[in-house]
Amino acid sequence: MTESNGSTSPERGGDMPDWEKRFRAPRVSLPDWAEDAPHRSLFVSNATGTYELYAWDRTTGEQRQVTDRPNGTTDGLLSPDGEWIWWFDDTDGDEFGIWRRQPFVPGDPGAASGTDEPAAPGLEPSYPAGLAIGRDGRTAVVGRSTDQDGSTIHLVRAGQDPMEIYRHRESAGVGDLSRDGSLVVIEHTEHGDAMHSALRVLRPDGWTVAELDDTKGGTVELGLEVLGFAPVDGDTRLLIGHQRRGRWEPMVWDVATGEETDLALELPGDVAAEWYPDGSALLIVHSFEARSELFRYDLATRELVRVPTPPGSVSGATARPDGTVEYLWSSAAEPPVVRSTSGEVVLDPPGMRAPGSVPVEDVWVEGPGGRIHALVQRPAGARGPLPTVFDIHGGPTWHDSDSFAAGPAAWVDHGYAVVRVNYRGSTGYGREWTDALRHRVGLIELEDIAAVREWAVSSGLADPERLVLTGGSWGGYLTLLGLGTQPDAWTIGIAAVPVADYVTAYHDEMEALKAMDRTLLGGTPEEVPERFEASSPLTYVDAVKSPVYISAGVNDPRCPIRQVENYVDRLTARDAVHEVYRYEAGHGSLVVDERIKQVRLELDFAERHLGEVTSGI
Repeated sequence: MTESNGSTSPERGGDMPDWEKRFRAPRVSLPDWAEDAPHRSLFVSNATGTYELYAWDRTTGEQRQVTDRPNGTTDGLLSPDGEWIWWFDDTDGDEFGIWRRQPFVPGDPGAASGTDEPAAPGLEPSYPAGLAIGRDGRTAVVGRSTDQDGSTIHLVRAGQDPMEIYRHRESAGVGDLSRDGSLVVIEHTEHGDAMHSALRVLRPDGWTVAELDDTKGGTVELGLEVLGFAPVDGDTRLLIGHQRRGRWEPMVWDVATGEETDLALELPGDVAAEWYPDGSALLIVHSFEARSELFRYDLATRELVRVPTPPGSVSGATARPDGTVEYLWSSAAEPPVVRSTSGEVVLDPPGMRAPGSVPVEDVWVEGPGGRIHALVQRPAGARGPLPTVFDIHGGPTWHDSDSFAAGPAAWVDHGYAVVRVNYRGSTGYGREWTDALRHRVGLIELEDIAAVREWAVSSGLADPERLVLTGGSWGGYLTLLGLGTQPDAWTIGIAAVPVADYVTAYHDEMEALKAMDRTLLGGTPEEVPERFEASSPLTYVDAVKSPVYISAGVNDPRCPIRQVENYVDRLTARDAVHEVYRYEAGHGSLVVDERIKQVRLELDFAERHLGEVTSGI
């Protein structure tokens, strides 16, 4: 066994490899903007080497760093008046903490000398469960989650004690606050299905105004999600997402009258939406077969007009008051950029540019549950069979797409083919595909991965003697589970922040994830022990033949460190080949140097066990 805890100096200067440049190149998120002060924006960037929040005054062009913490900060929100920035303050990535705020302009009247201050005094630390800030910046609705209390939602007013307006043991969170502050909508799972939420609209005093629940009355439970109240004073229309036709689609629900306006857009994939600022139209984001596109939908005429974007993926979009649309776009071959329909690049960070990579190829493979979509990248001009990395996405309710990803690109640079599988459980292929993994958790996903592996080998793409199974979070879980249940299929495994011992993970993880596990497996470890056992990598650890590399954050509340140690102890007890890297953060790292170090260690592990594929790392 080898354990790594030291630091590795990054390569600098002109000899820095492209894979490292992709991580170091400054990136920015899609800027959020204040409803009543659209010239004020908030975005996330890694410009200092750590992902932090930045304020941007579009009128003056001034940008300033808002947060500065050793392990980074990404959770923040602007008040609608543009006066305050709220951000979530946890401890070294453990996701347990409080909301703080600071003025958009340091030193503004009413601010505490321009410094951060508790935004919701009187609320104890918790896991966050949504936040909605009132138009005046002095009122907010704060969601909390703790092991002791379950989910609670509080009305916070400046100068007053927080008032609890909701409490339940099951998971729930703040959806939105109406523009005039008279209505609060929450997503809840009181029915016990954490994968499918119902909606409840409350007055600020906690009195229920309206409810919508698609989990009742049918043979199949369907979910709802909040997309936002209409941005117009006194308007009681709420934009929501529903699954009534087997995929996510938007609908307008008037919470005062109960009227539901079905948009019936007839697009084949999942559809999300947000309001245009005057409430007359919707900005539609259509995701289909790992790519996305934008439309404008006029509510009066029901006209759907395409908003031109390049082929690839839009990972965020917003309609501005002047009618333009800003969006964050990328493809597997081209790095992300914030663009506008005006033709401009909205936010162009200074410094190094990220090198491009190779495009993805679409592959469809027949599997035990239907056609499986996989995305394949290979070094330019390379012919198989190649050493091949199966890079498995997390979630599990997520999907890989034709978007820029520095991790897969690093493997390609080193001569590997990369295969990413949108297994059953992935989003973007309809509700039945996403919901298919219940009870046989992990095993169903691995059936699909095995089918794609068989295609990769039989097609001549992959060298069966040099196959890497890897992933982070749920992908790390599937990696360890795959090494134990398919021990002859994989040459090595590389698991980042994984679930390794499902029972211990359940008892140690944050409350919202306990609820998800009860939904996926049909109960607690005490109620359905056979299902937890069947789905736990620890059950099969003695069957693992391949060298294993594991990295884990010691403060991780999602895949806690104790259950990782249990798995490592079992590997150690039988002298199995493995290496472990522990780092001082939570579920991954927001520090660029740390992320580069982890990738370098993974590449080095693969080279030592598979042989050198290209020149040095």
